[in-house]
Amino acid sequence: MHHDDFQLAGFTPYLLNQAAEAQSLIFSAIYKDRYGMLRNEWRVLFHLGRYGEMTAKDISEKAMIHKTKISRAVRALEEKRFLAREVSEEDRRAERLTLRAPGREAFEYLVKAAGEYEDRLAGKLGQDEVQMLKALLKKLL
Repeated sequence: MHHDDFQLAGFTPYLLNQAAEAQSLIFSAIYKDRYGMLRNEWRVLFHLGRYGEMTAKDISEKAMIHKTKISRAVRALEEKRFLAREVSEEDRRAERLTLRAPGREAFEYLVKAAGEYEDRLAGKLGQDEVQMLKALLKKLL
C-alpha cells in the first residue's frame, strides 16, 4: 500500500480498537451504573467468580493486566465489600482473594447481563457472523 492511500479509519488495529472500545462501553455501563465498578474491577470480580480463590498475581497473569492495576481494583472491590483478602499460609507475601456474598451476587448478576449482551449481539449480527467474528478474533490473538 502506498502511504498516500493509507487511511487510519480503515487500518485494522484502529478498527479493532474502536470496535472493542464501543462494545466495552455498552457492557461497562451495566457494571458502572449498578455497582460503580471500573473495567479492571469487573475483570477481577469475574476471575474470582469464575475460578474461585486466587492471588493478585494469578489474576494478573490470567487476565493480562499489570499487577498495580489489579491491586487498585482489589482495594476498590474490598471497599465495596465484594471480596476478602487473607494472607497465604504458604507465601506470607501473597494474599488469597475470595468473593464475599455481595461479590458473588454481583458476579451472578453480571454473568447474566453478559449473556443478555451476547444474545443482543447475535440478534444484531446473526449467530453465524458472531461465531465467525469470534473465530477471526481468536486467530488474531
